[in-house]
Amino acid sequence: MFKNRELVIATKHHKEKVIAPLLEKELGVKCIVAKNFDTDQFGTFTGEIARAEDAISTARKKCITAMEQNHCSLGIASEGSFGPHPSIPFLNADDELLVFIDKENDLEICVRELSAKSNFSGEEIKTENELIRFAENTKFPSHGLIIRKTKDDYSVIKKGITNLQELKKYFQSFMNLYGLVYLETDMRAMYNPTRMIVIEDGTKKLIEKIKSCCPVCNTPGYSIDKIVQGLKCEYCHNPTRSTLSHVYVCKKCSFNEEKMYPHQKLFEEQLYCDACNP
Repeated sequence: MFKNRELVIATKHHKEKVIAPLLEKELGVKCIVAKNFDTDQFGTFTGEIARAEDAISTARKKCITAMEQNHCSLGIASEGSFGPHPSIPFLNADDELLVFIDKENDLEICVRELSAKSNFSGEEIKTENELIRFAENTKFPSHGLIIRKTKDDYSVIKKGITNLQELKKYFQSFMNLYGLVYLETDMRAMYNPTRMIVIEDGTKKLIEKIKSCCPVCNTPGYSIDKIVQGLKCEYCHNPTRSTLSHVYVCKKCSFNEEKMYPHQKLFEEQLYCDACNP
């Protein structure tokens, strides 16, 4: 379905370095990078341009725009969000959404890669010692930094700093001019190798989903639509909140099936039973 077709990657931050090799190897496509494509029009991490829509809508719009501008019927885009991890206290997370669109076959396949692998951070800095400490804690200089007056001031900003002398120079300049400095991690993929790894992991997950085909109509993207809780406790046999089954659905022909015990467990341990441990 995809072999030897041209696929456009909607990026200006070099995401093709991790996306293209995997897609070309596993799907047989020929990847190109969107020409003169300004992804900042859809929003910037530093806030100068606010993201107008949610992450999945933004990734979809980014993908479709790149496909139209480059006359491609295949495309891929990703959109990252950063902040507190939804289930691990005191950790920041990288939440990546990847969208794969095939206009010829009316397909849209999406995946989410949520990872605690992230150096995402920001802090008001008052001294050079604090500057050095923040830089070391955020994997500088392999990971870029951004400096500005305050967290919410977008008027004066310097991005993509990867040199200590340059960082110190901007720190002194900002302190002399404004008496304030806010330092943060540069989350653009080309300045953030850790994020690149998460995007690569998301691409692998996307390929796995694309390769999963409906047993009835053979359409790619046959995947889990619903997770059913209720695995019985091994001691009292009451249902727990652990996974009992996965429901798979084909978005093309609507065929669905329930696969029981996806984690190869017939019962849950008593430790995780709300009846035994209220």
